[in-house]
Amino acid sequence: MHNNHNTNISCTSVMQVTATDADDPTYGNSARLVYSILQGQPYFSVEPQTGIIRTALPNMDREARQEYDVVIQAKDMGGHMGGLSGTTEVKITLTDVNDNPPKFPQSVYTMSVSEDKVAGEEVGRLKAKDPDMGDNGLVNYRLIDGDGMSTFELSTNSETREAVIKLKKQVDFETKRSYTLKVEGSNPHLDPRFLAWGPYKDEATIKISVEDADEPPVFIASSYTFEVEENAPRGTPVGRVHAKDTDVANNPVRYMIPRYTDVDQFFSISEDGMITTNRPLDRETQPWHNISVSATEIGGHHQDTKVRVNIKVKDVNDNAPEFATHNEVHMCESVAPGKVRPSVIETVSAVDKDEMAHRQHFTFSLAPEVAHNQNFSLKDNRDSTASIYVLRKGFSRLTQDVYYLPIEINDNGFPSMSSTNTLTIRVCSCDSKDSILSCNVEPYVLPAGLSTGALIAILACIVILLAIVVLFVALRRQKKEPLIVFEEEDIRENIITYDDEGGGEEDTEAFDIATLQNPDGANGFLPRKDIKPELQYPIRPGVGRPAPNSVDVDDFIKTRIAEADGDPTAPPYDSIQIYGYEGRGSLAGSLSSLESVTTESDLDYDYLQSWGPRFRKLADLYGTKDCSSTNDDDG
Repeated sequence: MHNNHNTNISCTSVMQVTATDADDPTYGNSARLVYSILQGQPYFSVEPQTGIIRTALPNMDREARQEYDVVIQAKDMGGHMGGLSGTTEVKITLTDVNDNPPKFPQSVYTMSVSEDKVAGEEVGRLKAKDPDMGDNGLVNYRLIDGDGMSTFELSTNSETREAVIKLKKQVDFETKRSYTLKVEGSNPHLDPRFLAWGPYKDEATIKISVEDADEPPVFIASSYTFEVEENAPRGTPVGRVHAKDTDVANNPVRYMIPRYTDVDQFFSISEDGMITTNRPLDRETQPWHNISVSATEIGGHHQDTKVRVNIKVKDVNDNAPEFATHNEVHMCESVAPGKVRPSVIETVSAVDKDEMAHRQHFTFSLAPEVAHNQNFSLKDNRDSTASIYVLRKGFSRLTQDVYYLPIEINDNGFPSMSSTNTLTIRVCSCDSKDSILSCNVEPYVLPAGLSTGALIAILACIVILLAIVVLFVALRRQKKEPLIVFEEEDIRENIITYDDEGGGEEDTEAFDIATLQNPDGANGFLPRKDIKPELQYPIRPGVGRPAPNSVDVDDFIKTRIAEADGDPTAPPYDSIQIYGYEGRGSLAGSLSSLESVTTESDLDYDYLQSWGPRFRKLADLYGTKDCSSTNDDDG
């Protein structure tokens, strides 16, 4: 049922209960029922004949009591004594209506906020109470008055249904230390039946105090922009920055330029915030310097604040003008001065590294040393350009292919700057239409179809052939020069002679060195083995085999070795093996048949000197010049 709180409406029908009786309703009062309320008074009543339950009080309040248990009795016999009865229990719940306005528990709320809080931070909360249920108990909040409406803002928490006060902008203890706000809470859903009872809203006052905090210094300006001329000497003032301590203590402030914002340390700052230069600045290198200045409170919590400082370097005319481009000028050999209009071969312009103003102007003239040359002239066009003309014809690359023309360029700055730039003019060959064909020395024209790769291959072949020829000549010279030396070394190191003729019974003893004898050993004749004898000794008569009393070969070899070891001019001998005797059974006799011939021999003894080196050495070894042999079977 509905709650009729604070109304004069009574006997509101709630519901109807009905009982049945099995007795015959036509027989007396046995089936005539009468209803009565046993429980639920004084809040409810029931009509005896109909069983309709009605409210009995006009001021039933759901917020005071929401549920009621009512017991109804039905009695036959018209309710008289002796009748039978039955009961039923009815549970009645009062439904809610918006009959209560919202109400703040306090009329005044106090809050505080520190001045170091930033915008968006929460200051405090409050909530209006409404005993109604559901939508009837919803409350909307809004700021309706106060001097802090521009500094604070209000929002509603959807879960807790609280009004949340937040900072709209940062507060300053030194500027304003307290604020006042008036908040209204109201129901969004109204019941017209209860509008006469009064407004569905309530108001509360909020007083917010600002707490002091140790804040960093504050710069007077949000940023600074200064100007300074380039090339200004060290210590030139640039500009002053200023920061102050906003706290009550008002402590002094210290300034500093962070190193990372001025890596090259172009500037420094004094205790009073004056920025000065540390060295001259160059606008052409860096026209702007963007640095930061930090201010720190002395004696505080060392909090600092930074400000941006932009420094513009003002231009000074300290750069001379120069050619806009440094390309060579190509001129045809056939160029000639015009009769009506001069022949212009080039138009030059200039640039300046200094700041280009719209009124900047350049003038051109030939350098004094070439002012009266017979080849070229210059005309200033008075529009910051100049034209180059030829004064004669008959230019030839074979005579001179490059000309250098120095030109002076002046600007109109203050002070005026000038420079001399050299224009390179190269003479080129052109066709009949003055189209340039070549500007270099004429190269040798290769046969058609011969590529660069083929030329490289041909040159490589030529180089390889020359290398082979040089190597061949070197090898030939190397083989010819040491020929005798190699033979001498071969003989001196090892002389092995096998003149085995065969037929003798003692041929098998031909290699028995103990039986060999040297006829020269006994006479003490020891010829040199490392030089060629210059004199021919006379042929000594002798027999075909050694004397029976000859010196033993073993002693002879030892004597020769000792002599070679003591002679500084003789080369070392690895081994000397001499087989000068064949054996007694051989018909040839001794190998040294040079001594067995008579002096009347018609052989040419000079033939020994023209023989090979090996035989000559053998002859020297045996100490004779007789080269005759008595046996054709000798080896």
